[in-house]
Amino acid sequence: MAEELSPKNNKLNDDAAVLKAIAAMPEADRVLAEKIHAIVKANAPELRPRTWYGMPAYANKAGKVLCFFQNASKFKTRYATLGFQHDSKLDDGNMWPVSFALTKITDVEEKRIIELVKRAVS
Repeated sequence: MAEELSPKNNKLNDDAAVLKAIAAMPEADRVLAEKIHAIVKANAPELRPRTWYGMPAYANKAGKVLCFFQNASKFKTRYATLGFQHDSKLDDGNMWPVSFALTKITDVEEKRIIELVKRAVS
C-alpha cells in the first residue's frame, strides 16, 4: 500500500498507478473505470489521477480529490459509483447529488459525466 493515498498516507500517485488499479478490476468494472478515466483526462486535464482507497481518483492542484470511481466488485454491490468530494463545485441550492450509480456508460451518461466533471473543477 506504499503507492496508495489515504488519510494516513499523503503520497500522490500518477497515471500509471491508476491504470494498474483499473487493470486489476473485473471486466464490467474495468470497462466503466477506463471510460471514466478517459472522460476525466480529456475534459479536466488539470486534475491529477491517483488512487484513493484503492480506487481511481482525480485531484486538483492542491491535492484534494474532486471525483472518484468506486468499482462494484470492491464492495460487492450491484453498481459502480462515480462520486464527488466536498471540494467539487457541484453546489446547487441547499441540496445536490454527489454520487451517481453506474451500470453502463452510453452517450447520454457520457455527456452528463462530462458536464459534472467540468462543473466540479470550475
